[in-house]
Amino acid sequence: MQKPFSLFVGLRYTLARKRNFFLSFVSLISMLGVSIGVMILIVALSVMNGSIDTLRAEALKSVPHVTVSGDRVTTNWNELVSIALNSSSVISAAPYLEGEANILHQGTSRFVNLRGVEGGLEANVVDNPSSRYRDLLIALTEKENGVILGSQLAGSLGVFSDTNLSVTTLGSLLARNLADTEVFTVVGYADFGAYGNSDTALINLAQAQQLFALNSGSQLQLRLRVDDVFNAKAIAEDLFAGYPDINVQSWDEAEASLFNALRMEKMLTSFMLLMIVMVGAVNIVSTLVMVVADKGADIAILRTMGATRSTIMKIFVVQGLVAGLLGTLIGALFGMLLAANITEISLILEGIINSFTSGSNHYFISHLQTEIIWTEVGLICIAALTISFLATLYPAYRASKIQAAEVLRYE
Repeated sequence: MQKPFSLFVGLRYTLARKRNFFLSFVSLISMLGVSIGVMILIVALSVMNGSIDTLRAEALKSVPHVTVSGDRVTTNWNELVSIALNSSSVISAAPYLEGEANILHQGTSRFVNLRGVEGGLEANVVDNPSSRYRDLLIALTEKENGVILGSQLAGSLGVFSDTNLSVTTLGSLLARNLADTEVFTVVGYADFGAYGNSDTALINLAQAQQLFALNSGSQLQLRLRVDDVFNAKAIAEDLFAGYPDINVQSWDEAEASLFNALRMEKMLTSFMLLMIVMVGAVNIVSTLVMVVADKGADIAILRTMGATRSTIMKIFVVQGLVAGLLGTLIGALFGMLLAANITEISLILEGIINSFTSGSNHYFISHLQTEIIWTEVGLICIAALTISFLATLYPAYRASKIQAAEVLRYE
């Protein structure tokens, strides 16, 4: 099939052996600029995606997929649990009551979120893969005045299993009523995720209701575990659509400040790294400007042979886009390879550096996970190609404005 004239000439200019070494070097730099920008952008976003997934998993170890609250929950939570479990989208449901309290052990005190749970139901509703956590919940139901502490909280208090603690609710402390202080025995400590290990403690629901009986701010609520965490709020709203007195809050609303900050950071990082691609595009502009000056006589001859101004523009647009296209493809390929193997690469670098450094160990990012989202890779490539295309327009327009008579007058 015959190629369009502008595509044929544009590729000819690009792929033919260049006599001008400086032009070839600048063209190579422009392609490398686009490649490096695309590669770094893919790697950075993949690392951020992996970090967000890790933080989400850590948050969901203590934060429920959906929290259901309201007067109906307080008076008849068993009925609402039955309604929730009738939905194919709900995996499990459990009641809980949470309030602030002070834990005291041998003169060391900590303010914590004290949560009362039904151990048998809680074991199924929490998105916590640890089997030890489930065993502790079962042991909690069998222990009168038992308490489970977050692992970091237990470490800061210096407590172990079967240690006695004094627990006083915040309301009692403010009222200076220490008579309501209760003694609890530590059943064990568990992993409540990065955001719950330092300030979370679990007790049985019945005892929590007694402790927080006079605290109007601590109301019984339901926590639901659903099969699609990204659609959690919609699932719960459809489930309780006929109950206007029920409030629904999803996990991303409960942790909105954290995940909104992460999304904003990801957006700003993407914008800043896109500047590297724009640097490569600036090099494309300078390369084409020099090519136009170098090919002035060729442009004039093409004009005398009948080539229109739009044809001349297309020729140089094609020539500039080749550098952008090659740079984008190379950057995307190496970016995905680097993102997929960044853990292994960091381990190799650790070994190499540690072999040359005696008496010390260096650790990089081997603990990070990456996630490549193909739609983001596609958007990055489209953005790079768009920037490359826009960079070709001015030099191509300059080329189309060359007057053949003026150029050929001295030839």
